[in-house]
Amino acid sequence: MPHFGPIRRKDLLVFLKKLGFTGPYSGGKHEFMVRASDSLRLAIPNPHKGEIGKDLLAEILREAGISHQDWEKLH
Repeated sequence: MPHFGPIRRKDLLVFLKKLGFTGPYSGGKHEFMVRASDSLRLAIPNPHKGEIGKDLLAEILREAGISHQDWEKLH
């Protein structure tokens, strides 16, 4: 179960796939993932040193329409 806090990019991708996203795909400055159910295109941070911080994770989840509670319920 992921906690709401700093997370590795690799783990973020795994959990987004559990939520119905496919990808990541190349495009523009950032890779993106797509959720087929509503054609949502979600930009994914580029690989970099360290983890994705809590603030950026909150922004990604907001854009994806995922609540903190739903995020923490993932297995």
